[in-house]
This record gives sequence, C-alpha cells and structure tokens, in this order.
Amino acid sequence: MSKAVDAEFDLVWGISGIAKVIGRTDRQTYGMLASGALPARQIGHRWVAKREALERFFDEVAA
Repeated sequence: MSKAVDAEFDLVWGISGIAKVIGRTDRQTYGMLASGALPARQIGHRWVAKREALERFFDEVAA
C-alpha cells in the first residue's frame, strides 16, 4: 500500500485509544462520543474514529 492509502485508513479503535489521541480520560471521551460531539462512529460495541478527523476537529475548536 502507498503512504497515502495508509494515512486514509489510520483508524483509532476504542474509547481508550481515542482518549489517548485527544488527551482526555476514558469517561470524558465516552461522554463526548455518546453526545455526538466527536467525529466518530460506533461499530457494534466499539467506537472508531479517523485520527485525522480527530486532529482536524480539535484544530477547528482551538481556532
């Protein structure tokens, strides 16, 4: 796979993984996910988000 394709599929799985990326606790992250505040989707019982979407979301919030 090319690096562009690898970047496209840079997914973060689970509340703990997402929390680590955004610098929040699992509990804070769950609240943000459940309320729809974060750009993520629930697949079965697990949450998944694109790392790039999370970074872009927080860049926009900070601006």
